Amino acid sequence: MTYQVKLPVFEGPMDLLLHLIKENELDIYNIPIALITQQYLDYLDMAGELDLELTSEFLVMACTLLAIKARMLLPKPVIETPEEEEIDPRVELVEKLLEYKEYKERANIFRELEERQSQHFWREVDDAKLLKEFRPANPVGSLSMDDLMLVFSRVLKNVEKKLDFVSVSREEITIQDKIESILTLLRETPKGRGISFYKLLTAPPISKEEIIVTFLALLELIKLGKIYVKQNSMFDDIYIFMIQTMPTERSENLENATIS
Repeated sequence: MTYQVKLPVFEGPMDLLLHLIKENELDIYNIPIALITQQYLDYLDMAGELDLELTSEFLVMACTLLAIKARMLLPKPVIETPEEEEIDPRVELVEKLLEYKEYKERANIFRELEERQSQHFWREVDDAKLLKEFRPANPVGSLSMDDLMLVFSRVLKNVEKKLDFVSVSREEITIQDKIESILTLLRETPKGRGISFYKLLTAPPISKEEIIVTFLALLELIKLGKIYVKQNSMFDDIYIFMIQTMPTERSENLENATIS
């Protein structure tokens, strides 16, 4: 009758050391290095007899254990002062074992979460159907970015025709300043009335730089949901309105707004 010996496979030398400590119910902070070293070498011998592949890490750890064992067998030097207390040669090994133990425990937690998650099955989502039923809100109503760019290009062309000279000095205008200016203008406009997009970009005196900053400020205000724009029909002037109601009431606001 033949016996089959099966050795457990360990992920590395640290995994093997933790197994030996747990199996012998040892204190990890006070490892009997002679016992652990002997059992570690016995495992390597049995693995060699069974032709198991061992990485170089196992051999390096064996050398480390033998070195620690040799240092602990050497006679301890005489300590003259408390400050010269000898460092335990097992300290570094214990720190590495504790660190590996923590990583292994965390890995087991993630493995359990993965197994638990694998038992859940999710219903497939039809993105195209959802987009049809819940269309994203358009802050500019029926207008598209092409409509705004078309008016913007027309304004730039008209300004370029009027410019007979180039000014060397220029006034620095920030988008934030222009945002405040537009909001102030809208607040002064009677409630329910808008301001002309074309007039806003052509009000003299205005430079090409200021037109660009004004256009960027309008886009930022639309993005922030503070204003909306409206156009009665194609190629008509675009009017700007301040949003003074809750988002759920915006549709009513768009229908009731008048153009001045």
